[in-house]
Amino acid sequence: MPELPDILVYLEALQRRVVGRPLEAVRLGSPFLLRSVDPPLSAVHGRNVTGLRRLGKRIVFDLDGDLFLVLHLMIAGRLRWKGRGAKIPRRLGQAAFDFPNGTLLLTEAGSKRRASLHLVRGESALAPFQRGGLEVLGSGVDDFGSALRRERHTLKRALTDPRLFSGIGNAYSDEILHRARLSPLKLTSSLDEAEVARLHGASLATLTEWTGRLREEAGENFPEKVTAFHEEMAVHGRFKKPCPDCGTAVQRIVYAENECNYCPRCQTQGRLLADRALSRLLRDDWPRTVEELEAGST
Repeated sequence: MPELPDILVYLEALQRRVVGRPLEAVRLGSPFLLRSVDPPLSAVHGRNVTGLRRLGKRIVFDLDGDLFLVLHLMIAGRLRWKGRGAKIPRRLGQAAFDFPNGTLLLTEAGSKRRASLHLVRGESALAPFQRGGLEVLGSGVDDFGSALRRERHTLKRALTDPRLFSGIGNAYSDEILHRARLSPLKLTSSLDEAEVARLHGASLATLTEWTGRLREEAGENFPEKVTAFHEEMAVHGRFKKPCPDCGTAVQRIVYAENECNYCPRCQTQGRLLADRALSRLLRDDWPRTVEELEAGST
């Protein structure tokens, strides 16, 4: 799922291409993408894009007439910038947003279609899409600690809860916890002040660093390699590969369809975290199905 750094770089690329230009038309490749009926989607045709914003992992297009297009890419949704009038790909294509200078394509891999598009009228209509999580970038350690301790969760669950923290998902939570040298299963209620400060610093550093990396990689081009797995990552997606800091093989916990990656030497004092122990420890604190996982990420 595209997370905060990915969405920020998408927004920067879109800012240069669509703000101040009319959205000539929206073409749907799948009728299931659109989750709203009023106003009708045709109401956006010819409206100028006046701004862009991020709500958690959602991208919002501000349009003339107090209209807002709210796009959630979910796990497999990706954006592509193509020539004006580009055809919607037959198998993966979900929608095309036509502008005078090009077409923004939405594709979604996999057999299940989870990406969503809403059209709403009025600023107040955006409220249901705001989950209330703290915007970590620019936050202070006190606010971060308050959000972290609002509920008793494992650190992995807390960081990925959109009601607590905005825009952090599975990939960057792994990287943050590795940088902070904290176990993904450590409970928020057990952290001391030094650990909270360390986790806050690791969150800022990880999100800032990866936003910069992705921005540099894209340059003036539209981001094409938006993925949850990067070779430069320390632990995420690197099961059995050496930790870049200590050389120990990265381990993982697989629970339902979710995955957590960690270094046992750097984060858990050499202990391996077994899946069955995770099940006993977390019970209802961890999604058991992909639907529950996505419901907690929206």
